[in-house]
Amino acid sequence: MFRIRPVLALLAALTALAAVTSCTSSDDKKDDSTASLPDGATLLKDSATAMGEIKTAKFLITADGAISGLSLRRAEGTLTREGDAEGTAQIEQAGTNVDLTFVIVGDKIYIKGPTGGYQELPLSLAATVYDPSAILDPDKGIAKVLSTATGAKTEAAEAVDGTDAWRVAMTANGADLATIIPGVSGDVPGKVWIGQQDKRLHKAVFTLPAEGGATGTVTVTFQEFDAPATIKAP
Repeated sequence: MFRIRPVLALLAALTALAAVTSCTSSDDKKDDSTASLPDGATLLKDSATAMGEIKTAKFLITADGAISGLSLRRAEGTLTREGDAEGTAQIEQAGTNVDLTFVIVGDKIYIKGPTGGYQELPLSLAATVYDPSAILDPDKGIAKVLSTATGAKTEAAEAVDGTDAWRVAMTANGADLATIIPGVSGDVPGKVWIGQQDKRLHKAVFTLPAEGGATGTVTVTFQEFDAPATIKAP
């Protein structure tokens, strides 16, 4: 005689087992995903080392928002580890954006405005407005910013201009970041994108206080690492 109860009991047991298996599989997948992200502090340390070894790079800095105490709106160009640089910058003066071309060689900066030729000035005079000469300096440039940052947490894998990278949230030391973004002080929250293979910094976004109680951002990107670069006085 066909017995219904044993069959129902067997079906119930199989259903329960399937549910447990499903939950276990889902939890394992979630744990694996979390475990696959590398340690943020280690990434910053490795990136600081990698950026400290860079000889040349293309850079771009853009400011979004009326950031308190920051007159720099945009800058881009070529940097060398020795401190030479060339490129263009946009500076806000008395409510007007002024476009400049600059060349830095040694302790001199050559600046050309919208009209006229280059003016030669001591590099020290440009430091309060914008001086990119130390950005690749391993002791006080972007490598120092990475090495002194705190609270690092890897958030996700995210490509930057076709390069696979890790996105890491962190807090930068303002005194060190001032080498990159003039006038910055205090703790500055930010996110950095570190190459998965080369460990170099490809992008960074920092959040800063702006006028009227709002916030603004400064984005820094690096490309063409160690490409040949010859920078001469104009």
